[in-house]
Order: sequence, then structure tokens, then C-alpha cells
Amino acid sequence: MFLPYPVIEQLDDAQVAAWNTHFAGVGHERPRAIEEGIWRRTQDPANAQQSGWSEDEQGRRRVVHYRYRYDLDYTFPVPRLVLADLYLYTSVLAPKAEIDEYRDNVRSWLSEGGWRQVDDTTWAKGDLRVTVTPFDSHPQDERASRATPAGFCSLDIVFVSEDFEVTRNVRQMPWNVLAGGIRVKDQRGNPVYADDLGELKNFLPFQVEIGCGTSVEAGVPPLHFLHRVYRVTERTDNVMKQTHPFVLSPHKDTLVRELLLDATTKAEELVTMFRESFLAEPTAVHHALKALHDAGHFVGPVLQHNFDLLAARAGLEECFVRRYDQKIPPVPFHPEAKALLVIGLHADRRSVEKRARERGMQVFFVDTEGLEEFGEYMPYPLEGPQDGDIVVKAEAIRTLVALCRQLGVPVPVATQAV
Repeated sequence: MFLPYPVIEQLDDAQVAAWNTHFAGVGHERPRAIEEGIWRRTQDPANAQQSGWSEDEQGRRRVVHYRYRYDLDYTFPVPRLVLADLYLYTSVLAPKAEIDEYRDNVRSWLSEGGWRQVDDTTWAKGDLRVTVTPFDSHPQDERASRATPAGFCSLDIVFVSEDFEVTRNVRQMPWNVLAGGIRVKDQRGNPVYADDLGELKNFLPFQVEIGCGTSVEAGVPPLHFLHRVYRVTERTDNVMKQTHPFVLSPHKDTLVRELLLDATTKAEELVTMFRESFLAEPTAVHHALKALHDAGHFVGPVLQHNFDLLAARAGLEECFVRRYDQKIPPVPFHPEAKALLVIGLHADRRSVEKRARERGMQVFFVDTEGLEEFGEYMPYPLEGPQDGDIVVKAEAIRTLVALCRQLGVPVPVATQAV
């Protein structure tokens, strides 16, 4: 694989301006030209259905961490959006016999893929380097005083583009996330269901938190698309289900094999999420929120879980709260906000809603609580609503446009057909 890898072969003037304004700039809570993801999957009684935990089967672990840097490339007659640097780390902990077999497979894939051995642990091909490091006891487990299960060992495999500087803090990040423990699902209360957001007029002004639902409506792939790309679950489809088992056995982990045999082909999947996020346009939801903000009904920044910057591109201030370096990031609640409107967000992973309730804010949700994919409807109930919360079980676009009309806010031209 050679870098820079083309993500969009030709950008027009408006796309270059969008990149320079929203993605390449400084001053964000995180660099927006960086795409990053972390999964840590462990066997635990709390996730026994997906991890296969039992008294006789426990101790497996798999960590996947990627961090990519994108940029504009002007070496051709027209500007291109490219993947400039790549870092992808995997670590698997499993019974020694399985790790030994996995190492043998990796050696075979390195040979078949045409990688050139540099030293005992490092191979090179094109602009990529891969290191393969076995551990009887993983250094990160020793650091955290975690015991290695009897008869288990680890194998770390790291892909990195040549000369890409990966700081110690970045390398440490997935292990810091792991140390935070498995996420315990919220205990759902008994919210009130409403047909629309009419009750919100009694709690003005409000603040907004948005999740992936607004991005999916804009054509951005849902998060479980990445679960398939990075083989996080035993998924052969792209349908949202809660029962896909975790990939914890080395022989079921095809991500490394795919990269070693044909990294260029796999790269097309790896960059899909960023490309589709960049190409997406703000929807009627974002334009309606901008109109409500301009009218003074909505205050403060959008509390944003998505890196597509759709709210910012609609002219709204964003605060990115989906962070790996802070489990519970600070949230800039506006002092005048009387309500929190949560749009398309399944679970309160950053305790935003919990902290809003503690401030006395009324919490509203807009969510379909399910979606249809490939002709199949999949229920997906909200996890976070509590007693006294108000849920509108509907699409965000129609609900927000209706709210504008209820509040007498002129509906933006981009939403009038809704």
C-alpha cells in the first residue's frame, strides 16, 4: 500500500473550502482531520451472550485501535482528499495453542502478501510497516496488575505508515479505555411518550445533544458498519442486531489477514466512513436547529457525538463529547438552558443527560427506536430515558421541522419540502 492513498480523487472549490474551514483548522477539541476508533472486547459475565463467557470459558480479550490522518494532496492537477498516515493496532489474548497457531498463520500471510522482513519483529511493504510481538505476559497487564489467565498469552500486531509519529499517549489510549471497565447499561425508567415536541415550548430555551441518528439520516454509515469493517463482531451483514457475538478467538479475526494479503483493497473499506462523512450535507434537522438557534429558542453549542461536522457546516457551534481521553468530558451547559433535547442518541455514555437532570433541566428525546435495513425492521429501544423524561418516537427531520412551525420560526428553504 502506498501513501497518500486517494479517498476522493477530485475536490471542487466548495469541498476544498469546507475542508479548510472545518477539518483542517485548529482550535477544535480534537483534530478533525484525524479519524480514530477503539474497541476493547473482553469475556465478562455482564456480556456473556456476546463474549461467550462461562465458568469454563473466560479470559479472552481483543483490542483494536486505529488512528488515521487525512489531508489534501496537490501533487496532481486537481486537489484530492487522501489518507496521509495510518496507525492500526490489534492485541489478542487467548490460550497459548491458539496464539501459536495464529503466529504461524501470520507468518504465512506475510510471505503470501509479499512483505519484506526488516528484523525479528518488523516487516515492510510499500509505505507500511508491521510489527508482530508475542508476550507471555502483556506489559500493559503488568502495568495494571492484571493477572494473565493460566495457559494464555498475547500477540500484538501493529500497522503504521512510515515516519508516522505515534505518541506514547496515543499508544496508551486503548489500555486506558480498557482500565475504565466494561460499560454497564443504564437502567431505563418510565418516560412519557408524546406525539411531538409541543411540550418543549414550556422549557425554552433548550440545548441540544445529537448522536448518530442525525448522521445516518444524512447518509453517513451507522456505527455498526465499522464493527463489520474491523471484524469487531462475527458479522457478515450490515444489519443492526444486538446478538452478534464478539470476535475473540484469533482464528476468527480476519482483519489482520486482510491487511497482510491486500492492504490496498482493505484500505477502501477503512476510509469509507471518513469519505461518506465528508461528502454528507447538513439535513433539514441541522437547518431547523440553526433557525431555532437564530430565533433564540436553542442556546449554547450542539453537544456533538459525531465527527462529520454537519452541525458546524450548518452554521452552529459544536462541542465534541465523544472522547477517548476523557471518559466523562466536561459539558458546557448554557446557564439559561431549561431543557436538553437529545436527538438520535441511544445511550447516555458521557453522562450528559444525567448531568442535565441534576441541573434541573427537562430532558426530551427524539428517536425512532428502531430502523429498517435491507427490508428488515430492527427494534432499538432507547437506553437512557428516566422517569419524567419525554420521548417522541419519530424521525428527527419531520419532528424538528414541525417544532419550527409550532414555535412560529420561519422554516428554512432547505426544509420546506419536508
